[in-house]
Amino acid sequence: MNEKIRVPSVRLINENGEQVGIVPIEKALELAYEAGLDLIEVAPDAKPPVCRILDFGKFKYRQKKKTHQKVHRQQLKMLRVRPKTEEHDLQVKIRKAREFLEKGDRVQIVVQFRGREMQHREYGARQLTRFMTELTEIAKVESEPRADGRKIEMTFAPK
Repeated sequence: MNEKIRVPSVRLINENGEQVGIVPIEKALELAYEAGLDLIEVAPDAKPPVCRILDFGKFKYRQKKKTHQKVHRQQLKMLRVRPKTEEHDLQVKIRKAREFLEKGDRVQIVVQFRGREMQHREYGARQLTRFMTELTEIAKVESEPRADGRKIEMTFAPK
């Protein structure tokens, strides 16, 4: 930064982001002081080193902000339905699954059975095929429907 740069000439980028060219370090410092900004070495390993004219405080702030940006970690979201879930409620669940998939999360659909519903597992399979048809354009089936006791599970992953 500024006088700490110890090379005879640098490739200079002005405060607007335009390339000025290769200039002596004295001229680069002079241009930076005229603009009321700092001369910062952004690529010290290049031949010649690349320097920018910019506000050092803003530069540090932006770098710090970049490091603190949150990276989305994929999660497994679970949605439960019953074999006799009505149309509107099913649409709400499908919309929620779509939101999760668009955000990058995996979605597990679980159809739970109670009592005599176990006799009619085809109703649960019908619910899962409905999810498949509604989500095919944004998701792929990660695991096929599989029965596990009183429930049938199926997992979708974003494309």
